[in-house]
Amino acid sequence: MPTISFKVSEEEARLIRSRAAREGVSVSEYLRRRANVAMSAPAPPRLVRCARTGAMIFGALDDQMPLDTATVRELLSDFP
Repeated sequence: MPTISFKVSEEEARLIRSRAAREGVSVSEYLRRRANVAMSAPAPPRLVRCARTGAMIFGALDDQMPLDTATVRELLSDFP
């Protein structure tokens, strides 16, 4: 099997490892999944009813963990 290697910053490495751990997969599997998602057509959004508010919200994709407060904070951590 071919090997692909590339350099990332310390922060990028931390983020990739953190996200792979959150999904319960290896870094290699996490990057394979991310590359596959980028090349395939996006899944249509799925609406679900929020258990807390009763509002209709976008549901997580079948292969993704639900979005939570900690994930949103991480995504926005470097936002200006």
